[in-house]
Amino acid sequence: MDLYRHLRLVRRHWWIVLLTLMVAVGVTALVTVRAQPRYVASVTFFVTTPSAGVTDAYQGGLFLQQRVKSYAELLTSDRLAQSVVADNPVGLTAEQIQRRVSTSTETGTVLLRASVTDTDQTRALRVTEALSAKFVELVQKVETTPDGKAGPIKIEVVSGPRVSPTPVSPQPVRNFTIGALIGLLAGVGLAILRGLADVRLRDAAGLQRATGSPLLGEIPFESTAKASPLIVGEAATSARAEAVRKLRTNLRFVDVHEPARVIAVTSALQGEGKTTLSCNLAIALAEAGWRVLLVDADLRRPKVGDYLGLDNGVGLTDVLVGDVQVGDVVQRWGDKSLLVLPSGSAPPNPSELLGSKAMADLLLGLRESADIVIIDTAPLLAVTDGVVVAVQADGALLVTQQGRTSRSQVATAARSLHSVSVRMLGCVLNMAKVPKAEAYQYEAYRVVAAAEPPAVPAERVSGPRHAEQPGVVSDHTQELTRLSR
Repeated sequence: MDLYRHLRLVRRHWWIVLLTLMVAVGVTALVTVRAQPRYVASVTFFVTTPSAGVTDAYQGGLFLQQRVKSYAELLTSDRLAQSVVADNPVGLTAEQIQRRVSTSTETGTVLLRASVTDTDQTRALRVTEALSAKFVELVQKVETTPDGKAGPIKIEVVSGPRVSPTPVSPQPVRNFTIGALIGLLAGVGLAILRGLADVRLRDAAGLQRATGSPLLGEIPFESTAKASPLIVGEAATSARAEAVRKLRTNLRFVDVHEPARVIAVTSALQGEGKTTLSCNLAIALAEAGWRVLLVDADLRRPKVGDYLGLDNGVGLTDVLVGDVQVGDVVQRWGDKSLLVLPSGSAPPNPSELLGSKAMADLLLGLRESADIVIIDTAPLLAVTDGVVVAVQADGALLVTQQGRTSRSQVATAARSLHSVSVRMLGCVLNMAKVPKAEAYQYEAYRVVAAAEPPAVPAERVSGPRHAEQPGVVSDHTQELTRLSR
């Protein structure tokens, strides 16, 4: 499960991986281009000793293998480097020669290899030649016995000195491979850390965990939604409209034994799309034949009238203070069974007004005159208006915008509803990023459906029975007028 989550984080933050990989490759290219070519000159010595028989040869071999390890240290000694500088000036100090010399031995053999690495190909060869000659002389001196006899060790040059015709470094292929691998690993690590540090809600599962309520719908993000927020006209066949219809279906079957008729739509923060969703949900319910009443109870920042193109001057506020009757300010929208009660004038005390007995009596009357009442309320974390309205409704629908609201903010909003025993009908993930496969399937199905010839009109079977009767909208308005008297 953790691996799957990490893979999702890497996929979500793929741009971090790509950026880190590009930076690593760029740095590798810069270092490779600016690095000076380095050449290696090498020479191989064979260490031996006279032997009289097989037993002596075996013991001598063991002796020489131990001796070779000492000679490897002798090749990088100060004495050898100083003798090279003294007799063969090569433009380097003894310390610089020591840093350029490296040795290696093969286990079980008496071969000793010395290498000199330098940025100058000619100088590397000259140092190796001088080093090999002086090394043979130095071994003979240190192995000479006190009585002046030659030592039992004999050293011969069996390979080299020779210098590599091409630089051994830099190696572009190796450098780019290592750089790309490091950049990829670093990018994956940064992407996972970025995802773990991100506290915003990124998926439906996180929203369900934060709210503790079922997910009723995912409304996909569409770039055209800002210009055409309502699911009418061409937008009626969009994926967003279909998602609202799915929400309509899920909402009606949340609890078949106790269906919610008065629904408060709210969110944790401002700007998460709750008002747009309220309008579209009301339109979708009206399209199904339900008598719907949309109430704009966000008295501080009312937007329902702006979205629906209705007069917002007189409405809910005026009804609650007793200036007008509800039947006089309810406005019909479109040719569907949808009535809208705008917010009205801005009051100085929205919370007290929404929590008054007049509001409770109004909702009681609206419940009897409409099949479903949708109430657009204020954000929960900004003011208490949303909680005050939700307490009086049959349930609340919490809308959250993907990638904008943090998990703690959504959890706090859900707790504010649970703390006053508000029935949480469910949550909706708004402006969600739908996988391309799902979007393609819907578009393909929509194109095929649009190409099919229209079917013979059949008798409608959805919605309440009275929705099939003529004059339902006028009856709806008359009912509200009757309640206002």
